Amino acid sequence: MFELKNVTKKFNSDLFTKEFVAVNNLSFELKMGSVTGFLGANGAGKTTSLKMIMDFIRPDSGEILFNEAMGIEKSKILSNLGFLPERPYFYPHLTGREFCIYMGKLSGLSKSDIDSQIQKWGPIFKIEFALDREVRNYSKGMLQRIGFLVTLLHDPKLIILDEPLSGLDPIGRKELKEVITKVNHEGKTVFFSSHIISDVEEVCQNVIFIKDGALFYEGTVEKIIGENSSGMTTITFSENDELSKLTIDSDKVNDQLMKLVQEKKEIIKVSRDRPSLEEIIYNVK
Repeated sequence: MFELKNVTKKFNSDLFTKEFVAVNNLSFELKMGSVTGFLGANGAGKTTSLKMIMDFIRPDSGEILFNEAMGIEKSKILSNLGFLPERPYFYPHLTGREFCIYMGKLSGLSKSDIDSQIQKWGPIFKIEFALDREVRNYSKGMLQRIGFLVTLLHDPKLIILDEPLSGLDPIGRKELKEVITKVNHEGKTVFFSSHIISDVEEVCQNVIFIKDGALFYEGTVEKIIGENSSGMTTITFSENDELSKLTIDSDKVNDQLMKLVQEKKEIIKVSRDRPSLEEIIYNVK
């Protein structure tokens, strides 16, 4: 859907302060049709990168290229983007429905198209019961739902979400992850930043991990976990009514299992030693 090529962005608050490099020669490619997690510690450059992709700010060097499927002209590319910022602004005295209508009209949608999208997505986001309440009475989870719904009104091809699961309770996170999966199954590409790494592991096929503004890892979730696995497997078995564990190289598991069976040991569990994505990311130095 898009590609960053050697993108750098620096900030300087005044003449006497050294330039701060927020994004440092960053290159990566977002695959069409994927759900990709954008990972990095606070201050790693995630939000700055998203702002450049959205054309809110410009890089100092490098370029951001979009696939022809997004359009040729910048106006067409932006019309195929749906963006939910980390801290969206909601007009508190509008109802949820009025807010959707207002935002839909800003995207050039007709009233009938907006109503159709509300009817489609309202039940999916479980927000239809609150659409005629003023937004100022919404909880954090309800605001995230209405914000996400508005992001989808104009039927964009690419959805960009900045920390969409932050601050939600476990049920709210679960429900929004289900919506992300549904949106992807409808053919949309989803790119979202998050510091909740277990959620990224659950819903994403790919991850892009940046550190100090530079690319640290790009690829599938399975690949990064595989590259950081020990290659060992633990066999749990029963011996004289006591549980025992044996950890061996994974390529020797079959032979060891046959041996244990021949010795009439009861096999309880076979588990490959596999770190979580969270363990890998937090152990990066």
